[in-house]
Amino acid sequence: MMIRGLATLVAIGLMANGAMAQQAEPAGVEIEAAGPQGPLKGTVLDAGKGAPVAILIPGSGPTDRDGNSPLGIKAAHIRMLAQGLAAQGVTTIRIDKRGTFSSKDAVPPGGDVRIADYVTDIGNWMAAARARTGARCVWLIGHSEGGMVALATAQVQKDLCGVVLAASLGRKMTVVMREQFAKNPANAPLMPQITAVLDSIEAGKVGDTSAMHPALAPIFSPVNQRYLIDTGAYDPGKLIAAYKGPVMIVQGGRDLQTTMDDANAMKAGQPAAVLQVFPEMNHLLKDAPADPAGNLATYNDPNLPLTSGVVDAMAAFMKR
Repeated sequence: MMIRGLATLVAIGLMANGAMAQQAEPAGVEIEAAGPQGPLKGTVLDAGKGAPVAILIPGSGPTDRDGNSPLGIKAAHIRMLAQGLAAQGVTTIRIDKRGTFSSKDAVPPGGDVRIADYVTDIGNWMAAARARTGARCVWLIGHSEGGMVALATAQVQKDLCGVVLAASLGRKMTVVMREQFAKNPANAPLMPQITAVLDSIEAGKVGDTSAMHPALAPIFSPVNQRYLIDTGAYDPGKLIAAYKGPVMIVQGGRDLQTTMDDANAMKAGQPAAVLQVFPEMNHLLKDAPADPAGNLATYNDPNLPLTSGVVDAMAAFMKR
């Protein structure tokens, strides 16, 4: 799905354009999994024989295996998480989604994608991970929308150790999108158009965007609307309730995109889940200022470290 990342949904007219720092390519080995028409590609960081194995599922839009996006995210948070976990004895595989970046040849360009397609791909990644490492089971770490994909995968995959949900959706995507748009005062003049198209999507129909503001039209293109209609069948609170394996919910108190409402919805669905809250952490798993502009400025900073303790908490949960 080529819908813009949820950061952009919050930040129309607000995203900072900070300078990007350059970082060396992280250590790791290329790994492939089967795709529909070509291979899916990712990076494996091997923590050694017998280590837990985790697949990191990125969030919405054209988000690469490092967590970066051409739509304004350069924080490399997924890469940092993978490296941090590997340093603590967890083998990690981070991936480019079908149709994007190094996995662009897995599907024809411009085609529709559904959550079920991503679930199929994660199943193939699990098979590739087990084949490479010999692991009996695999962990899934889903970030943002990737958490919903992880929970949907958990409904059908048996060789799953458990799920870690990092800054994940806990409610239906259109519900969260309404909230995100409304948070930004700059979006106030656009809210009638936003509300109308989201109403249409929730009714299962592709809305007319011919007169839509140019900043909104790419977000609500017909292909993206069809994807959003599909996501309406996936309620993370119900998905987590149906999964009986180990679950950890990691939420930041300064997350502008998913909130404690999402974390609490998932905790209510699965009371046995471990909920870990980091009060100063934002959506990219980094400490951030409370003001939105300062918070979003961190999205362009690949040198800012992950929130202290977040890697430790995830590693301890998977190794317990």
